[in-house]
Amino acid sequence: MRKEAVDLYQKLTNEWNKKPQNFEKCLEYLTQLKIILSETGFIPTPGSPIDKREIHLARDVFEIGAQCSIAVGDIHGFERYISQLKTFYFDFQNEISESPFKYQLIGLNLLCLLARNRLSEFHTELELLNPHLIQTNIYIRHPVSLEQYLMEGSYNKVFLSKGNVPSPSYNYFMDILLKTIREEIASCMEGAYKKILFREAGHMLYFKKEEELVEFAKERKWVMASDNYFYFQQKQTDQENQNIPSNELVMQMIEYARELEIIV
Repeated sequence: MRKEAVDLYQKLTNEWNKKPQNFEKCLEYLTQLKIILSETGFIPTPGSPIDKREIHLARDVFEIGAQCSIAVGDIHGFERYISQLKTFYFDFQNEISESPFKYQLIGLNLLCLLARNRLSEFHTELELLNPHLIQTNIYIRHPVSLEQYLMEGSYNKVFLSKGNVPSPSYNYFMDILLKTIREEIASCMEGAYKKILFREAGHMLYFKKEEELVEFAKERKWVMASDNYFYFQQKQTDQENQNIPSNELVMQMIEYARELEIIV
């Protein structure tokens, strides 16, 4: 095992374990380590001879890389690290000890796919996992439950799940998912009504703070009048609106909002 790689690994782990972390420094060490790992053959291929110390080091580096990518909002970087980690998690699972971060990162990958509406890949990844694990592991069960809520149209349950994530790192993809849902609800509202009360809009879009709703409305170019109504710019013709069950969807959202208010 090259001393240079070990020294850099120690620097990376020391920096990563600091509170707060210096992400710029972590990314610098990760870049250097990836070059060394690729040059020295630390990254294994199935069927090749392995050095368990090297395998553990490489896996730890990629796990820190995946977590660091989420921390700085680099989705593509996260996906690259996850792709490399699958080799350690599935191809070499019998040769090396299991990582304590394995299922947290697998769950994060599932949530990433869900938030980006890549449902076929989401289900493909699930097929790699033990069915019992899917139902019992907290990190895996969370994105699986979210996918079920989305299929049911139970958006209120998705928003309630925001306060019950298994790890703070899940919040990044949860925010992306909730933003997408809000955009879909808002589009239905615009197609169904010419105006809506400020308070009702807040409930339907699951905003807890008025300033968040106001900012969202500005992005959608909604007009706030003195009568406490938002006025929408009609984007569809009456004929187009007849082909979209917007009224039904909005009424469902209103009912969910009222149920959520009762729960809270």
